[in-house]
Formats: sequence, structure tokens, C-alpha cells
Amino acid sequence: MAKGLKKTVALVGMMGAGKTAVGKAMAARLSVPFLDSDAEIEKAAAMSVAEIFSRDGEAFFRQREAEVIARLLETQQAVLSTGGGAFLAEVNRNIIAKNGVAVWLKADLNILWNRVRHKSTRPLLRTENPYETLKSLVKAREPFYAKAGIIVDAEPNLSIEAMADKVIDALARHGGILKEDQ
Repeated sequence: MAKGLKKTVALVGMMGAGKTAVGKAMAARLSVPFLDSDAEIEKAAAMSVAEIFSRDGEAFFRQREAEVIARLLETQQAVLSTGGGAFLAEVNRNIIAKNGVAVWLKADLNILWNRVRHKSTRPLLRTENPYETLKSLVKAREPFYAKAGIIVDAEPNLSIEAMADKVIDALARHGGILKEDQ
């Protein structure tokens, strides 16, 4: 199996698609760092994403997110988990394309809902009808996610490790991303 990356792999997709869990498993398998743009923002702000949304609004958050993603892509090659809304911004799509490759973890609405419905850490789902909110977010965001260089379909019965292997296989088929064993 390949070890290492020639460029950063940015995982994009909806909340609940598995970007963090799959990203951590991929990073371990490839012996590269795992980075999470939301975690980096929280660390810099000393507050949660939900608190930033509440205090400063989504526009402020998106500006910080773009700055953090640009900084993370300029460092070492890694697996980068991005926030669900990050890839909607053209500036983020461009910086990811320039310095890495975007991989859309494409999960259907049922998978997403089953993973996020009991979590209180999703500020965009704090609505009267979170299922309908999620459904409309999926519909609005999928055309942006479809611009990713690589698309990998999530399957409900795949373990995190199996999904990580599926993404690594897609990277290998794409070419030019993985370092081969020496």
C-alpha cells in the first residue's frame, strides 16, 4: 500500500458524510497528518463553531474558514477534513484545486440524517424541522460538491476503515496523489 501523499487530500461533503472519521483513518493508513479545518478554527477562536455562528454570524465564520483552509494547504501534505459549507466558496475550491485535490464523500440523505439527527453541534440544523433543513442543504450544496476532482459514494454498511480504503483506492485510480512505497 502507498504511504504518503504528493498533495493534500481535502475531504468535502455534507455534515455527517464521514469527513472527520474517514479522514483520520486515511491519514493513519497513509502515515500523514490529519487536519480538520473546523477544529483549527475552534482552536484559534477558543470557541466552538456553533458559538462563532451565534456570536459573529455565518459570513464571519466563512471568512475565517477560508483563511484557515489556505494556511493548512500551504503546510505539509495531509488529509484535510473541511466543514460542510467550505467547498461552496469559490475561493476555497480554487485553493484546494491549486494545492491539493478535493474528494467528495457523497452520502445520501438517509445516511446523513441517521448520523446527524441526534447531534446538537450542528448550528445549521437548529431549526423547526431539521430533516427538511438538511434535505434543502443537500439539494443546494450537491452541485458545488460535484465540482470535486474525485467523488466517492458512501455506503450505509461500510465501516469507517472500509470507507477509508475505498477513498484511497479512488486516489490510486486517479493517479498523481499517492506516494508509492519505496
